[in-house]
Amino acid sequence: MNTHKECKYYLATDVFKGSCKKDKNNINADDTSCDSFEAVEKCKHCINYSSEDDYLGKCKSATLAYAEMTAVTCNDFQWKQAGR
Repeated sequence: MNTHKECKYYLATDVFKGSCKKDKNNINADDTSCDSFEAVEKCKHCINYSSEDDYLGKCKSATLAYAEMTAVTCNDFQWKQAGR
């Protein structure tokens, strides 16, 4: 189940809610995503990320990285699976 906070169109306004960049509606972060869902690039979705526990891992086995860290500006980001 995908949630709004996992979508690249989600813009957080606080910890619990935000808005959709596409349709400008106010949404709750943990609600089920809509039909416009596109996964946001996060370290946990990258082939270079290896998990060490639930929240922390390493990028390319060298640099500490959080699983939930967005990787939209990372030049080395590559999706683990093509379909996401």
